[in-house]
Amino acid sequence: MLKLQERLYRAYAEHRALLAALPWSVEPMAGWARGERYPHRGDVPDSPGWSTEEKETVNRIQSELGELAIAVGEHPYWATVPVEKRVAARMDLKKQTRPADEPAGEPATAEAA
Repeated sequence: MLKLQERLYRAYAEHRALLAALPWSVEPMAGWARGERYPHRGDVPDSPGWSTEEKETVNRIQSELGELAIAVGEHPYWATVPVEKRVAARMDLKKQTRPADEPAGEPATAEAA
């Protein structure tokens, strides 16, 4: 299970890095100047959108994230842990496998581990 959790952290990191490198909009979209829509942001350039390959890569990684999260969450080990101790055991697993550069909180994505 440690290996599964480590793979899940790696997949989260890959997902975050990929999304950070992609254009801000999946579909081509015009940008805007500061204050036109959102006064708290600076100018937003036009987005060329994502290529078919980029969309497929994002979908593949998201699918892998889901599969890994299910594999960790439904691992037979959890049936051996008393219900009242499962949350603490899950947090211990995360602490044991968290990469050194990962913040102490949850991964920065919307998906739950």
